[in-house]
Amino acid sequence: MKPYNPHEIEPRWQKTWADEDLYAVDVDSSKPKKYVLEMFPYPSGDIHMGHVSNYTYGDVVARYSRMRGFNVLHPMGWDAFGLPAENAAIKHKSHPAAWTYQNIDTQKASFKRMGFSYDWDRTVVACDPEYYRWGQWIFLKFWERGLVERRNSPVNWCPDCGTVLANEQVIEGRCWRCDSEVEKRDLTQWYFKITDYAQQLLDDLDQLDGWPERVKQQQANWIGRSEGANVDFELVGLDGNPTGEKITVFTTRADTLFGCSFFVLAPEYAGLADLVEGTGREEAVRELVEAAKKVSALERAQGDHEKHGVFTGRYVLNPVNGEQVPVWVADYIVADYGTGAVMAVPCGDQRDFEFARKYDLPIIPIILPEDDPLYPQLKDERGRVVTEVDWESAYAAEGVLVQSGPFTGLVGGKHSPAEEAVVAFLEEHDAGTRTVEFRLRDWLISRQRYWGNPIPAVHCPHCGVVPVPEDQLPVRLPEDIDLAAGETLATHAGFVNTTCPVCGAPAKRETDTMDTFTCSSWYYMRYTDPHNEGAPFDPACANAWMPVDQYIGGIEHAILHLLYSRFFTKVLRDCGMLDFDEPFTNLLCQGMVLDEHGDVMSKSKGNVVSPEEMIQGYGADAVRAAMLFMGPPDKEKLWNEDGLAGMYKFLSRAWRQVFDLVGQAGDDTYYQDGAASEAERTEAFETAVRERHRVVGKVIDDIERNNFNTAMAAVMELSNAVGDYLRKCSAADRAATEATAAFDVEVAGVLVKLLAPMAPHWAEELWHEALGQAESVHVQPWPDFDPEKAKADVVELAVQLNGKVKAKIVVAADAAPDVAEAAAREAVAGALAGKDVKKVVVVPGRLVNIVAK
Repeated sequence: MKPYNPHEIEPRWQKTWADEDLYAVDVDSSKPKKYVLEMFPYPSGDIHMGHVSNYTYGDVVARYSRMRGFNVLHPMGWDAFGLPAENAAIKHKSHPAAWTYQNIDTQKASFKRMGFSYDWDRTVVACDPEYYRWGQWIFLKFWERGLVERRNSPVNWCPDCGTVLANEQVIEGRCWRCDSEVEKRDLTQWYFKITDYAQQLLDDLDQLDGWPERVKQQQANWIGRSEGANVDFELVGLDGNPTGEKITVFTTRADTLFGCSFFVLAPEYAGLADLVEGTGREEAVRELVEAAKKVSALERAQGDHEKHGVFTGRYVLNPVNGEQVPVWVADYIVADYGTGAVMAVPCGDQRDFEFARKYDLPIIPIILPEDDPLYPQLKDERGRVVTEVDWESAYAAEGVLVQSGPFTGLVGGKHSPAEEAVVAFLEEHDAGTRTVEFRLRDWLISRQRYWGNPIPAVHCPHCGVVPVPEDQLPVRLPEDIDLAAGETLATHAGFVNTTCPVCGAPAKRETDTMDTFTCSSWYYMRYTDPHNEGAPFDPACANAWMPVDQYIGGIEHAILHLLYSRFFTKVLRDCGMLDFDEPFTNLLCQGMVLDEHGDVMSKSKGNVVSPEEMIQGYGADAVRAAMLFMGPPDKEKLWNEDGLAGMYKFLSRAWRQVFDLVGQAGDDTYYQDGAASEAERTEAFETAVRERHRVVGKVIDDIERNNFNTAMAAVMELSNAVGDYLRKCSAADRAATEATAAFDVEVAGVLVKLLAPMAPHWAEELWHEALGQAESVHVQPWPDFDPEKAKADVVELAVQLNGKVKAKIVVAADAAPDVAEAAAREAVAGALAGKDVKKVVVVPGRLVNIVAK
């Protein structure tokens, strides 16, 4: 028998697969398509265990799908623009492209050593001009459709990265990439109007049955649809008279207007400086505005930090009762939601309640439960009799309105009779309108960095901001830039200076580059037609392959990448290039791989596990199989090298079993001479046959549901049954009957095929060397199975007495519940003596639980 040596067989088969283009897509295939895709990596260095996890899962699905008769598209590329390359270039006084392509070569070599079945001819690299040209083309299409806007507004600024961030890239007040504290700055920036698609993005989540519910919920929460009303408050002049100028607020609780005791503006509120001019409050307001820039928008919106505010010296009129309401500016209000102005109702909102307590502002009870001690006193009043309450917190639940003029006595709450009545009143008096608001803001795509896709726009002193014509794309990044010396696109004369494509006058190029998420929002479409020189992709190719059938990547992309990709898909659909609504039919979010102590692996902690070292020790197939076996793919996993060693032993044992089954084991046979009786040999054979059929069915079911760990466990169960069969039946015994002789070759092939997606080199070698086949195992059909042959004649049931296992019984597999109950009662008869049986629960194939007292 040839010994199992992964270090000899793995590179040999990797070369053979590459030479034969085994994984190239057959574009003319009549087979049904299966598009399997893992999120493409950033080339920041060699691969880590998270990469091994993500890409092994995808490779199993791709290989399995080929064997199940699908024409599989399984490509790979790199998300290659971004800050790490630029920072590395500055540090090492080199060029970002050199650092990027060197890392790509390193990662690609590691992917090949892992045996991943990619069609390398379809590789996409985001920093290649051949790719980012079409990103610019798509930008222009967005512009044509009115989805591009350039405006001045407060933005998130990362001082360490030296660039702005989209709202989605600020995590708990810090930069998503470098973890630096984010500031607010007023800048003129480019935006994609993703808000135009907010309702579609929300509604179409219902199409995504193959997505984890938590991801869909995260997106729904981020989009944040709220039904309510815009309410107009008239501004009072410094002379105390109404000005006719109105400030509008959005609220989902118009029914609480009678409880509005103060009015709040966000520090970023447009026109705030003009509002306070002449009030004597200018300096105090300016100080608060500056202080608010140091607190993230997320922290302010959550309202957990201490709140600070300043009275502006101005008032507005409450539209339902005409009362003057003082206007404050406060740092717990953000401009990104609603209008940046809030009607504060401290009795019904905890943040308003805390602010009112701190600044001694009125808390007017206007909604109460009927069992509240105040309710009897206030239920029939039409004027305010209480303007302060001894409460510990706000009351935000539904209740009955009190102290609310003609609306007193109505049930209040979101979508309540009181809310409907108050909005109707506002609309009748031209003081408000029913509306829908979204939390989602437009996508800020400007980045003030070099290593990104240039925005294809020109600033002309005569024509304004104009798009670069399509025939002048791509706008290439200059290669002769000196980042280490502090040079930027804005200071690179050769890049900046150009001519206006409209009038021909001297003009300046736009020097902002696009957010790297624009690159990853459509790359999966380019994979369908990667060499197209006349378009980003042929719609016929994209529509033939898309949507992606199985997408795999980290949960950290639940909002950023996935939301943006859905947006791009819908826009390109509306451009007539796609005939589907959603890019990814099924989504698997893999869990993190942690060290053996449950800590995140990082270089600073010194606990990084190198995939290359694991491959050198045990081979790629053992690493792949161990990763699959560690646990459910969507859960966190603790890496333990003992598990890897155990998987290597399993592959070695299964290797020997295959050679033994085909009569090539030699002295390494499993058989133990004279150790088993005829009955034991028969039972071992029948068990192996049953397991052969049961396990094939289970592995199909498990892989279809991405339960790779239980699929591996099932193959191990088949191996155990085969091992028992081989131990009890000699080669001569097995060759003596037609049934066992045929079964030996059959089950050897089944073992090899079942492990082919998990341990592809191991399987390929055995398919050729042990089974003598000419074609690759990876183009063979998946083994079939007979459900009838998978059924056991008898089953073992646990017998529980009041929930505790007391015995085990063996009954016929199809035994009726009363038969199983009778056997169970007999097995625990002694424990039942003197007790009254209250209930018996029979779970077929598993247990009998007797409840007795």
